[in-house]
Amino acid sequence: MIVGTRGSKLALAQTEIFISKFREHFPDEEVEVKIVRTTGDDVTDRPLSSLGGYGAFVKELDIKLVDGEVDVAVNSLKDMPVDLTEGTELTALLPRGPVEDAMLPDISLDDLPPGSRVGTSSVRRAAMLRNLRPDLELLDIRGNVPTRIRKLRDGQYDAIVLARAGLVRLGLEEPHTVLDPERFVPAVGQGAIAVVCGEGSETSRMIAEMDHSPTRAEVELERSVLRMLGGGCSVPIGVWARRTGTGIRFLGTVLSNDGKECLRVEEEMSLPVDEVLVRRIADRLRPGLEVP
Repeated sequence: MIVGTRGSKLALAQTEIFISKFREHFPDEEVEVKIVRTTGDDVTDRPLSSLGGYGAFVKELDIKLVDGEVDVAVNSLKDMPVDLTEGTELTALLPRGPVEDAMLPDISLDDLPPGSRVGTSSVRRAAMLRNLRPDLELLDIRGNVPTRIRKLRDGQYDAIVLARAGLVRLGLEEPHTVLDPERFVPAVGQGAIAVVCGEGSETSRMIAEMDHSPTRAEVELERSVLRMLGGGCSVPIGVWARRTGTGIRFLGTVLSNDGKECLRVEEEMSLPVDEVLVRRIADRLRPGLEVP
């Protein structure tokens, strides 16, 4: 079995997580890793939203899947568009990791001095920072997690914000503050590792048994709402669903780019989730998209 992945340290670490779990299920299967460069890897001097947003890190992997050059692609789910490439399917989701964002160094958002230079590559994070701390100076930052940390240490930024899951999976013990997800709402699918296969393939049928149903329930709700809103990474949307016993709790926010407007929706629902209720939630969030 050939596993396609990006070549960043985080992508490779997540691929190793998948392979380790795969071998628990299929100890006799041989596995080969194939590194695939993507648009998001090659173009690092422009904001992610200018590259088409979601899909910039997965499009080339999808092409390899459809062409049969790889059997499996391992992605961060938050990098994937809600509408999958034709001929591929989201076969399995591994148990979800931390969903929160983290701020480096270890200082609370409220205690950052006015005018501090904060680096982020996400329009969602930027809008939330502007909403909570309009006195900060926000700067774009690209590069993998170690590169961003190096730029922070070099003094190019006073603080940076990134996904906590990346720090955990890379084993980086960098001083940081975990941003409260109730206040700083995560991205759709944040913390989840996606295993994508060719639609209807033998590999897909085999790997499907690795799917983690609690994670599936959470992220399918998040992605359904995003799909109904028609949002991408160029729109400041935060969506977080989490299992609560037999039910699921939903929290969603849509912000204006300047952070001055923030529409927030919370809902408790039972499982399985009623699609009519999901549409109702999306309709309640939709007016936020009309604010520039």
